[in-house]
Amino acid sequence: MIRIDHQLSLAEDEIEETFVCSSGPGGQNVNKVATAVQLRFDVRNSPSLPDDVKNRLMRIAGHAVSRQGVLTITARRYRSQGQNRKDARDRLLALIRSATRKPKPHKKPQVPYGSRMKRLEYKRRRRQQKSMRHPVHAAND
Repeated sequence: MIRIDHQLSLAEDEIEETFVCSSGPGGQNVNKVATAVQLRFDVRNSPSLPDDVKNRLMRIAGHAVSRQGVLTITARRYRSQGQNRKDARDRLLALIRSATRKPKPHKKPQVPYGSRMKRLEYKRRRRQQKSMRHPVHAAND
């Protein structure tokens, strides 16, 4: 069991890890040992996560989630397989934790009464000022 928070946890069998040859530093070790980790997690079919968390996770992860709903994380930052494996799991947990936080609903800001009245008064004065610029038409021509 992998603990996400006090309510959620993932079963170990929900995560699939494959090891591939990594690019970058490592000398001859790079060509011999598969140190990079590709972690796959089926978000859409996971029994551990509620639907709202699944939807937020797929939205947060973006193009790292396939059309089938499988999240793929590739970790190749370190030279050792164990560190890359831990890095991939940490990144998965960070994504899931951020998806568990519900976004705050947007509240439209309330404009203070005084500000509203001040604005309307300014508009009234401006309208009068501009109306004074029009030519005066004589009624008896």
